[in-house]
Amino acid sequence: MPKFVKTIISLTCVLLLCANLAHARRMSPAQVELMQKPAVVKASTAADDATALEKTGVRVWQPQVTDFAIWKALSKPVRDFEYLKFVLDLRSNRIYFVDSNVFLLHTDFVMDYLQQKPRTTENMRAYNQNYSTKKPQFILGYITHYPQIKAGTQSQYNGLWTLSFWEGDTITPKDIRRTHQRLQQTFDLAPLVFRPDSPAQEKVAAQLKAYKIATISNHKIYKSQPYQAFNTGVAVGRLNIVPLATKPENLQFAPDEIVVLQEAYPDISPVAGIITVKPSTPLAHVNLRAAAWGIPNAFDVKAAFFEELYFTQPHAWMRYEVTEQKMTLTPASAEDIAAAKTKQIKQPIMLPPADLSTQSLLQLSQISAQDSPKYGAKTANLGEMLQAGLPVPKGFGIPFYYYQQHVQRHGLDIAISKLLSQPKFSQDKAWRNQQLVDLQQKIKAAPINKQHLTAITAQWKTVLNNAPVFVRSSTNAEDLAGFNGAGLYDTVPNVTDEKALETAIKQVWASLWNARAVDERAFFGLAQDQMYAQVYASVLIQKAVNASAAGVLLTTDIWGKQAGTYTINAKWGLGLRVVEGQKIAEQILFDTSNSGTRVLSRSDETTMLVASPSGGMIEKPVPKAKVILTEKRAKQLAQLAQEAAELFNQTAVLDIEWVLENRAGKDTFWLVQARPYVKKLPNN
Repeated sequence: MPKFVKTIISLTCVLLLCANLAHARRMSPAQVELMQKPAVVKASTAADDATALEKTGVRVWQPQVTDFAIWKALSKPVRDFEYLKFVLDLRSNRIYFVDSNVFLLHTDFVMDYLQQKPRTTENMRAYNQNYSTKKPQFILGYITHYPQIKAGTQSQYNGLWTLSFWEGDTITPKDIRRTHQRLQQTFDLAPLVFRPDSPAQEKVAAQLKAYKIATISNHKIYKSQPYQAFNTGVAVGRLNIVPLATKPENLQFAPDEIVVLQEAYPDISPVAGIITVKPSTPLAHVNLRAAAWGIPNAFDVKAAFFEELYFTQPHAWMRYEVTEQKMTLTPASAEDIAAAKTKQIKQPIMLPPADLSTQSLLQLSQISAQDSPKYGAKTANLGEMLQAGLPVPKGFGIPFYYYQQHVQRHGLDIAISKLLSQPKFSQDKAWRNQQLVDLQQKIKAAPINKQHLTAITAQWKTVLNNAPVFVRSSTNAEDLAGFNGAGLYDTVPNVTDEKALETAIKQVWASLWNARAVDERAFFGLAQDQMYAQVYASVLIQKAVNASAAGVLLTTDIWGKQAGTYTINAKWGLGLRVVEGQKIAEQILFDTSNSGTRVLSRSDETTMLVASPSGGMIEKPVPKAKVILTEKRAKQLAQLAQEAAELFNQTAVLDIEWVLENRAGKDTFWLVQARPYVKKLPNN
């Protein structure tokens, strides 16, 4: 679909008040000019609803909030907080606390109810000036209550109470002071703390100290939350509280277990439910896994005490439920246990067949989506993006043929067949995992055919001028609709010499047999005898980028489900830590309809991974700058994501990995992966 058509559709959606939008929107002047004649857009039904309610004696706005009953009547609950819109009329100094359940947008209240003006181009342009620095009549804002967060302010009502404005609002410190003073006169429940929602508002917040207005960042709020639901649902399983300091390689889980993770882990095998003690972000691999498996998954600080609470009943059968507001863990009934034991968790998927005849070491610029059977979906998708003009680092693909020849040449195909035919492979997980480790060691120990290695090395020198490269997996069992395989296979970063290149290629081939990959493929329903006859490993050799930062972008809002909004995670340095969940990433919500950049959290990493001149990675302190994704950067990245979404328009939501390179102060974004985002609905 052409970009200008999408822009018009997005604009129309804003004006017609899409039902799932909970916050006020501002249109830029350029967007207003796109409105087609006739220049009158149908208003919402909120004003009519309000009039009907008022006839029954219900107030749809109040001039003051003097008690909690008024707050509850006007505020709207969302996840683990509740918010209330307000409008301050600068001409009369009158304030309106608006019923946020009736009026979804500030526009509904001001344009349709208060002023009763038609939504013409001219009127909408005038209204949107209220989000600019010089406001003609109104200040439009929010009061938000976080009941679970402890606040230092004294109030009879628990929790944190904040004052905020739409992230695109360029409000001045003086207007914030005026708003704060007026609210102190009319809002009696608690002192209000200013919460900046955008990078620009964060700069404004730094100027409020002179006015003695307390501020709090979204990052601090995010880290202070004692509970976070990553995936709602219900599960019944055996409780497994993983001891502190358990190493990732020692994790052993069964599909019927509800696991309590007291440490942050980069990945786990399929389970029935997940409870984490340490906060993370929804795009960490463990949380992406839970979404793909359709299992309940939550962070709860109370889980740190579960070992004491349940020490008398280890591995007891429990019923685990996650809602947006809380999680519950209770003993399972006999009926629940019986149902769980007979529950079918497999979800059959079909792997695409692999073309084992292609031997060409083609450049990414020569590979398109139709070449997926030869080079895997990851390489094929990147080739398609590069041909479409998107910024993708140069590289070339090593087709499935080379892997198949390697295992056949050393008799490993027979060893694999014998291993898979043994009943213990599916019955004894510990034994299976050890056998897989042995198999991987054999794949890595066997030398690559000299002619093949010479051809690969020559292509590296010719296409990439012997530049440092990332050696990446591109199997036929990843980046698929219904099965993205995120994190299952290995990537070897910053390879700089021929010997290391051979070692890296074999490591990627061997990672086809990572225990987590085997478990994941089995979980998604492929029969053992079919699965391993169909799975093949291709390799992508891609020029390394000297990354200043990297991250993940989803072309959807996984928090508030606002249309046209993207979820972005970022960390300094190479992107390997973004999905590990060890530390909180910088989280941004970018609204493509009006370039609004909302900050949810900032990265709390103190060190970052960068390429070493001698190969591999080294750790160094992060830059002094606190912001990775400025509004300018977020917009640039989102525009690239929009182009990728148009290219892969058959995919509902894209999961995009990106890298930011900064040379001499000039930013360049590179897209290094695009695959379907997989989120399975809970079975319960």
